[in-house]
Amino acid sequence: MVFHEINSPTTTTTTYKNRRYKEEPPMRFTCLASDMVNGLNIVTRAIATRSTIQILEGVLLTTCPEGLRLTCTDLALGIETHIDAEIAEEGSVVLPGKLLAEIMRKLPEERMELRVNDQNVASIRCAGSRTTLSGLDAQEYPPLPEVGDAKSVSLSASLLKDMIQRTTFAIATDETRPILTGCLIESDGHELCVVALDGFRLALRRQEFQEEIPAFSAVAPGKVLNELARILEDGEQSVSLMWGTSHLLADMGSTRVVARLLEGEFIRYRQILPADWQTRVRASKRELEAAMDRASLMAREGKNNLVKLHMEDGMMLITSNAELGDVREEIQVETEGRDLDIAFNVRYISDTLRAIEDEQIVLRFNSNVSPCVICPAEGDRYLYLALPVRVFSA
Repeated sequence: MVFHEINSPTTTTTTYKNRRYKEEPPMRFTCLASDMVNGLNIVTRAIATRSTIQILEGVLLTTCPEGLRLTCTDLALGIETHIDAEIAEEGSVVLPGKLLAEIMRKLPEERMELRVNDQNVASIRCAGSRTTLSGLDAQEYPPLPEVGDAKSVSLSASLLKDMIQRTTFAIATDETRPILTGCLIESDGHELCVVALDGFRLALRRQEFQEEIPAFSAVAPGKVLNELARILEDGEQSVSLMWGTSHLLADMGSTRVVARLLEGEFIRYRQILPADWQTRVRASKRELEAAMDRASLMAREGKNNLVKLHMEDGMMLITSNAELGDVREEIQVETEGRDLDIAFNVRYISDTLRAIEDEQIVLRFNSNVSPCVICPAEGDRYLYLALPVRVFSA
């Protein structure tokens, strides 16, 4: 969008394509400036950046029975939310999203009025401040997709947020296999699972439901789930997740997030989960994480970000070597089975440990060339897998 600002001591006027318009307000409402800021903070997560479609850089404002509805979309992700507002004149307009958000953040924490004339020019008044801002025709803004023939499951906001945050760190960051840039969300009718993997590690978070839930399988973009987690509050507010043939919808009541699902078949991850083990280690998560963090300081100075683990007789030895020096960390653990030497990219282990809150964890191994499984000492609500680096003979 092209904007030109003209400043005076009490007025800021913004024109679109160097044109001014007489204000005749077919749309007018008042609301708290702080409510508008909160709403814009939510929806602008979906605003398009560097888009060739100008209108996608804007936020759609629409009056509705609930007050005011704010909507943003980049065509892959769409977010809408409602805020309290007193509507004097019904209407809609598209205003430049980022600029509107910045203007609102600078306003006094008082009640503001926004009115729009028939040329889509908005006038914003709050206390002694007045700003005019040129917009676009709301009829040109693309509607958010509908999720038809949807299956749905309801869960608390805090649970959904936890399931996302415990897994999305393991999604692939490159686009060579697009399906791995998302998380698999699936249900067998009694258990909901969120799974992410990138070819080197896997993260699985599962939750059992007492009541029967629909069976389904869908792959949602990791970016979308991360944005959803940032919106979700830490509480028992119910969230309804709905899946159609091509879109996912998360309905939080006043806020809805809709996103296009990824196409393709997700890796059959259950086939790569080891069923048994030859070496089992129980450790303090806090002590292991601290030792890994210290070892990582030297590991990142090396060529492969490598740490080596040696386990025997109730002890785990963690070492890392580089030209600048070496690190040796020894922690007390509980061991069962064979002694073992194995090596990992330290980031894969450290990322996993940061995602775990349990005090005690279990690591299971079969050999120094087989994946390591990290799981809770009690229960099975999560499971992580990391592939080792081959530096020892099998």
